[in-house]
Amino acid sequence: MRLFVTGGSGFTGRRVVAHALAAGHDVVALARSDAAAGVLRDLGARIAAGDLDDAGSLPGVFAAAHADCLLNVASMGFGHGPAVVSAAEQAGIRRGVFVSTTAVTTRLPAASRRVRLAAEDAITTSGLTWTILRPTMIYGQPGDRNISRLLALLRRAPAVPVPGGGHRLQQPVHVDDLAAAIVAAAEQPTAAGRIFDIAGPEPISFRRSLREAGDAVGRRPWLVPVPLGPCVLGLRLYERAASRPRLRAEQLERLAEDKSFDIGAARAHLGFDPRPFRVGVREEARLLWP
Repeated sequence: MRLFVTGGSGFTGRRVVAHALAAGHDVVALARSDAAAGVLRDLGARIAAGDLDDAGSLPGVFAAAHADCLLNVASMGFGHGPAVVSAAEQAGIRRGVFVSTTAVTTRLPAASRRVRLAAEDAITTSGLTWTILRPTMIYGQPGDRNISRLLALLRRAPAVPVPGGGHRLQQPVHVDDLAAAIVAAAEQPTAAGRIFDIAGPEPISFRRSLREAGDAVGRRPWLVPVPLGPCVLGLRLYERAASRPRLRAEQLERLAEDKSFDIGAARAHLGFDPRPFRVGVREEARLLWP
């Protein structure tokens, strides 16, 4: 199958391209820069030069890929979703797999939630044979936005503050398990017309994830409960002062929500079999510090 991948040079996209090629698919990937094209060529993908910000050019770029299926791994939080759907339809690509996020289920008034839900609506009301995957927090390779930083902190800190006490649930998913699910969604006819939550095998408390991450680097720091409210306020001030904040208040606020998801449908239709967090985080630690 010829797959056309957007977001292929990103953290998740690189693993999707690698999994697709390993499965024997022909991969054409969108690249907006020479650097992105270089990453994708090194993986073995062919390149389609284009930019999701240039909506008018997308139908031609998509058509030139002559793809059987679109894998839209690029974030749908920047408003590109409707243009991507329209371009796929105009290009004659009938099948589309789209990566959203379980963050659309948050009760917080996040602007990105509205943008992503609008993208999902454009997908589900389109003429495409569509599938939407909603992953939880993604980890598993150096450069992820959360666990790599946490592991580095745990290696050096004798104590770690835990906003809100850390008793709420989360269900991180390893990037390779997610990538396999994305490719499987393109391959499996029964995945069409479905929205799948993609998460780890079981929900675990934030405190437990900290303990298992600490074990992965051989440390057991003191976990210090701290009130969530002041931490959120401090991060809001930091966001205003920083040009590119490394952590956002919304991320802390979501620690007050249980993020527990049923992956039964993904198991049944995608053959999804994710690794436990304790296994995946040890694998990531070994990659960071061989």
